[in-house]
Amino acid sequence: MNDQLLGILFFAMVAGIILFRLYSVLGRRTGNERPPQESVSARMGAAPPDAMTPPLPERVTPVTSAPSDPLQRALLDIKLADKNFEEDHFVSGAKSAFEMIVTAYAAGDRATLKPLASAEVFNAFDAGIRAREEAKQKTSFTFVGFKDARITHAALKGSNAEVTMTFAAQYISATLDESGAVVEGDAKSVRDVTDVWTFCRDTRASDPNWLLVATSGDDV
Repeated sequence: MNDQLLGILFFAMVAGIILFRLYSVLGRRTGNERPPQESVSARMGAAPPDAMTPPLPERVTPVTSAPSDPLQRALLDIKLADKNFEEDHFVSGAKSAFEMIVTAYAAGDRATLKPLASAEVFNAFDAGIRAREEAKQKTSFTFVGFKDARITHAALKGSNAEVTMTFAAQYISATLDESGAVVEGDAKSVRDVTDVWTFCRDTRASDPNWLLVATSGDDV
């Protein structure tokens, strides 16, 4: 009986020692344990969720292809209809045409005027020249130059492009009678004039030339 009691106590003591050792190993933290909230992605070296979220697209300001200014819109329409149209080139050509036309009108040169102007404008020039001829008058004329020359209006009407130029020009002009006396103007003073001329061209035509179709302003 005593031997049996001693055996039970021995096994109880051994079990207690084993349980104590298990508790010492499993029930105590060493400070080296992996935090429980650490995710699989973190262990694999993946970026945190915030870094993986694509950034929101930036707000893009819409680009308006058509200019807001009416003149620029009209010029754009003309450019689309006539691939060869270029503003600076047109202004340069219009200035040359202006000088040529006012000089030819003063000299009564119908041959130069006719291909540069519409029938209506040419008829007006011709009437002015004829009136001087009938009065036996001549015009003394010297073109000085431009103070300004710019496009002030444009329109595309069907295939017809119209561009209006405002010229601020300077020249010396005097009307002389049969004896050579000055009856109008001044043969020595420079005169400032402002003329508004409209040129027109059919953008479908092979002829690249523009015709003068309307004039307003000071007379030569």
